Amino acid sequence: MRVLVLVVLAITLMVVDARFTLLKPVRSQMGLVLMESYHITDLPQSLWQGIASQFGSRTELIAENEKLKTEALLMQGRVQKLAALTEQNVRLRELLNSSALVNEKVEVAELIGVDPNPFTHRILINKGERDGVVLGQPVLDARGLMGQVVELMPYTARVLLLTDTTHSIPVQVNRNGLRAIASGTGNPERLELRHVADTADIKEGDLLVSSGLGQRFPAGYPVATVKEVIHDSGQPFAIVRAVPTAALNRSRYLLLVFTDSRTPEQRATDAAMAQEAADRQGLPSGAEAAVPGSTAPAAPAPGAAAATPASTGQVPATPPAAAPAAPAHTPAAAPAAASGATPPPPRERH
Repeated sequence: MRVLVLVVLAITLMVVDARFTLLKPVRSQMGLVLMESYHITDLPQSLWQGIASQFGSRTELIAENEKLKTEALLMQGRVQKLAALTEQNVRLRELLNSSALVNEKVEVAELIGVDPNPFTHRILINKGERDGVVLGQPVLDARGLMGQVVELMPYTARVLLLTDTTHSIPVQVNRNGLRAIASGTGNPERLELRHVADTADIKEGDLLVSSGLGQRFPAGYPVATVKEVIHDSGQPFAIVRAVPTAALNRSRYLLLVFTDSRTPEQRATDAAMAQEAADRQGLPSGAEAAVPGSTAPAAPAPGAAAATPASTGQVPATPPAAAPAAPAHTPAAAPAAASGATPPPPRERH
């Protein structure tokens, strides 16, 4: 009888948790309790790693040190080139009036748990709501994108991996910019591109990167590498399979990406205001009237404006910008401008 009551209670709790959000605070508090159990279960491995590192041979440490020095020297050479490219990218983005971030803010997180359900691909990390993590935040490792945050707790968060059957991400082929949707297959070593035309320019070995569409994942991060492309003349779409670039089953330390939280409308407004301010600063004195909404003094009279091109022997192709709002030309103004003399000021209208 007790077993039956417990079974009914368990089923009721599962239904309530799946259909409603009443048990979310309880789950958050349980996460605090389970956090200590994760540390306790991880303690033997941490102790073993500490002991093994203490008793490592001197020869291995010297060899590893030399290898790291060589890699550091190579990386410094690459960073020097990357710094110039980054500055060039910043200047080009300023010219294009783009408000996208060149470098996103990241924070290191550690994997502390894996969902035991074989039909879902979720992991648990040691960063939560108290650390500034938000729902939908992208997560990546040293090789590429891994997934996004789908559940928050005070000190932990659950991440849905790219290979989960319920996950999809917009990507593009790095070689030619072809856009597609990469969906999870339930296999941690495979993604599938849906609804790719049979005549699409995609081939084995192409690198797939995040396209940035949907404003969820930042653009330009590696997602997968195309492994197989199957063309069937009787089908409108090709079968494209890819391998994730991230080590989904092996990475222990991850990166949380903090992107720009502004909406597209806010970014467009800020970019327009910045462009208007730049235009005002770049114009010479006396020309601010050409900027819409400027409070600078009005341009000189049409007669005086026409004297400048006449003195160089050129005929202005278009009338001055302030001509529609200024008084009309008088017949006597043209000869005066052609001779280079200063015309009399226009009479005010009463």
